[in-house]
Amino acid sequence: MRAGLREFLIFGLKEARACVFAGAFLALLLLSTHLPLGGLPRYDFLFLSAVALQVLLLATRVETVDEVLVLCAFHAVGMGLELFKTSPAIGSWSYPEPGLFKLGTVPLYSGFMYAAVASYMCQAWRIFRLELRDYPSYWVSGPLAAAIYGNFFAHHWGPDLRWWLIGAVFVVFGRTTVCFTVTDRQRRMPLVLSFALIGFFIWVAENIATYFGAWVYPQQSHVWQPVSWRIISSWFLLTIISFILVADLKHVRERLRH
Repeated sequence: MRAGLREFLIFGLKEARACVFAGAFLALLLLSTHLPLGGLPRYDFLFLSAVALQVLLLATRVETVDEVLVLCAFHAVGMGLELFKTSPAIGSWSYPEPGLFKLGTVPLYSGFMYAAVASYMCQAWRIFRLELRDYPSYWVSGPLAAAIYGNFFAHHWGPDLRWWLIGAVFVVFGRTTVCFTVTDRQRRMPLVLSFALIGFFIWVAENIATYFGAWVYPQQSHVWQPVSWRIISSWFLLTIISFILVADLKHVRERLRH
């Protein structure tokens, strides 16, 4: 039992290490409500701080150049979604505070929130020495990721296919397991379960972020209230896009090396 407790504690410490970018960014968000910014808009402070944090992690080799390129790719994926969802015609959520570093309705710091998810996955992959068993071909996983991403846009004009897509996720990844090593023993779990757990914890972080005004849903415009648990399904699907992007780029890179 003592060995199991030790492994659990080490697992927690390594998870915290994998969350270094996401945790630091969330801490900056909380601090930004109390720090004297000298007239600098809070959203701009968050953007500049996120850039500085990214440079620091790269300079200290906590993140590699390849990993930063993956983060940039997911940053772009997130910004595309943000621009659409915050447009006046859609209005799924909004950023009510002023700022100079904006693209349309979207403060540039928001892309780092998506990159934080990819950062966690890249870090966890290395720290836990992840291996995938029975992982589908990227000729299957890639189109699934594209369909999931497309549904975030298309459901505003047509049927919402998220539950069909979640079903497709179980079909495509149902046999896939992720193997990870905490200390000296390899453990495994169903990959779909890891998607669900990550999606849940992102939802928890989202509640904290909206409480401190990172962005606002329409129902929170007058008084804050918890984000609907139904949003977990969206984070579940977005987690899959991030994971597929990380996993497939790693696979392509390995093929190029050989």
